[in-house]
Formats: sequence, C-alpha cells, structure tokens
Amino acid sequence: MTDNWKIPLYKIYSDDEDVNLITKIIKRGNQWAIGPEIEEFEKKLADYVGTDYCVAVNSGTSALHSSLLAYDIKRDDDVILPSFSFVSTANSVLFVGANPIFTDIEEDTYGLDPISILENITPKTKAILPMDYGGMSSKIFDIKKIAQENNLHLIEDAAEGLGSSINGKKVGSISETAIFSFCGNKVLTTGEGGAVVTKSKKIADKIKLIRSHGRMDKSNYFNNPEQSNYYELGYNWRMSSITAALGISQLSKLDKLIQMRKDNANYLSSRLQKHSKLQPPSPPDSINHIYQMYTVRLSSKTIRDDYHKYLLNNGIFSKVYFHPIHLMKFYKENFGDYHLPNTLNVSETILTLPLYPNMTDDEKNYIIDTTNEFFEDYEK
Repeated sequence: MTDNWKIPLYKIYSDDEDVNLITKIIKRGNQWAIGPEIEEFEKKLADYVGTDYCVAVNSGTSALHSSLLAYDIKRDDDVILPSFSFVSTANSVLFVGANPIFTDIEEDTYGLDPISILENITPKTKAILPMDYGGMSSKIFDIKKIAQENNLHLIEDAAEGLGSSINGKKVGSISETAIFSFCGNKVLTTGEGGAVVTKSKKIADKIKLIRSHGRMDKSNYFNNPEQSNYYELGYNWRMSSITAALGISQLSKLDKLIQMRKDNANYLSSRLQKHSKLQPPSPPDSINHIYQMYTVRLSSKTIRDDYHKYLLNNGIFSKVYFHPIHLMKFYKENFGDYHLPNTLNVSETILTLPLYPNMTDDEKNYIIDTTNEFFEDYEK
C-alpha cells in the first residue's frame, strides 16, 4: 500500500469563479462571518432543491443534530435509521439522548427497507431517519407514506444526495426536512459545511436559533452595538461567509459537475460490466444517480477483499463505504446485536472506486486495465 496514490478516491473541482468570490470577501476586510453570502446561498440552494427554507450550518453532522433538536427528539425516544451509513447518522441520535433503532436496508438503492421500517415501529418511535446512499435517493416516497400514516417525523439524511432525483423530484424536496453535507468528497463541496432544507418555517426558525447560541439575529451580530437576546440554548454552528461564497460558486456549476461525474461513471461501467463477478452501479430507472460515489459490488467478500487489496497495491485508492455502524466497537458494546442480513451482505461485497468530474481517460483506463488484470489473475 502507498500514500502516493496514482489515482485518489476523489479530487475537488475548482475554477477561477471559486477563487474570485473568496478573494472578494477577504479583501473587503469584514463580514467574514454572517455576511450577505449566507442568505444568498440559502436562497439559491432552496430554489435548486425546490423547497421553502434553507438554513446553512458548519457541517452535515450539525445539520442532523440541529434538525433532531428542532423536532424535539429527546431522551428515550426511538429513531429508526440504517446501520449502513456514516457514523454521524447514528451519533446525532445519541447527541439528543434518543435511541438509535438500526433497521435493515433494501438492495435496490441501499436505503432503508420500508418493510423493515414497519416491523420496527413501536409507541416510542418518534422519527425515521433514512440515508440516501452515494448519490441516489432511497425509496423516499414509500418511507414518507409510512411516516405520515404513523404520525412520525421524517428527517432525511441526504448528505450524499444533492442533485439526485426520484420520479423527477429532487432529493430534499420530498421529505418535510432533509440535510446536506458539503465536506470534501461531496458533489458540491465547500471543504466543510452543511445545510438543512425544510418546508416548515417553524423548523427553519428553530434551527437558526440553535446554530447561533440561541440568538435570533435581526442584524449582523458583529455590526450591532445593541445587547443581543438569547431565547434558548444553542450552539456555534454557523457557516462562514467564505464557505457560503464557495457554496454559491459550486452550486452555479453543480449540474455541469454532475454530468461530468455521470459521463465518467458510464465510461467505467460500460467497460467493467463484462466481469461476471463485478456489478457496476445499477440504479432503478426512477432515480437520477449523481455518483457522489462510484460503488461496485463483488460476488463475494473474499473477491471484494482481494480486489480491494489489488487496487491499493497498484496505487488506486478504494474504500469500503460503509462498514455497519452497529458492528463498530462503541455501538456493539452499548447497543448489542442486531439481525440485519441485507446490511451485512451489502457491506461485505461493495467497494467504492475513484470518481471525480475531471478524471482523465488515462486515469479511467488505468482503473479498467488494473481490474482486467485482477480478474485475469484471479481466474488463473
């Protein structure tokens, strides 16, 4: 294994527009925080998604945590969520003292299985927290129906899904509330950052309080000589003006970046699909996959592990997204065993390969050639 990757897992796409917007903020000498870019980014993102309100925060995890707080999810409440996700999905539930109820996934989208959700609803259940995997929507219409019929809150972890759609509707526009992440490997990235989109003014206003120490700013705090009032306990989860400016710039080219990713994914898939033991991504027809991750599936754990090692040894960064949360040391010791057969089967056979907008043909062909060599050697 090497630290000098011939092909990294991702590269961030940037251009002069990104640099110019940040430079403009730096040179103005003030309003590096709580500047006008925050509200501009929030409005543009809400318009892009097709929802009513957007509140920008400093990370996807803060977006999850603040959403659960805004819905008053608290100690001893149960929240249904996947184990097949990044750990922050479950951590955010613990942050508010609630119980994570790990629930199995289905194998079409790797999202929460609606049938398994129904099996796990109890009088203590207060919310469903589905996660959209790798750039494609979960079966969110089915999940929304279950939430409505059981009077449950639906908070969608769409950290990886900005720009994806299902049945022609953008991810984030279907649930009452959804969150996005803008960390380094996302399709729209600001380095770090996140946002909550919601149809509820009440929820949006509560998150604005929560993100800024419980203070409702009528004007820029740093330019206001008057005493501020604090209405409830809050946190310092604001997004900076520089970060928001990057968000505005990246959002303006998001559809272009998505198309570049899709073109590269299709190039890889068309050449990798000949291997019977490897299945390229195959989203349902109803879903527009934006390929935040390019995740293939192998026919067994042994082949997956050997293929993973082979790629790493040849300088190609690949990674398993995700190992189940319920099997991690902290969760296993504190929350016991779960029977999640689909989660286990998927996590043992998937592998995420490099994909980014400006991949060269040489980089794509190196992945393809290395994969061909692996299967030629494997069959021998």
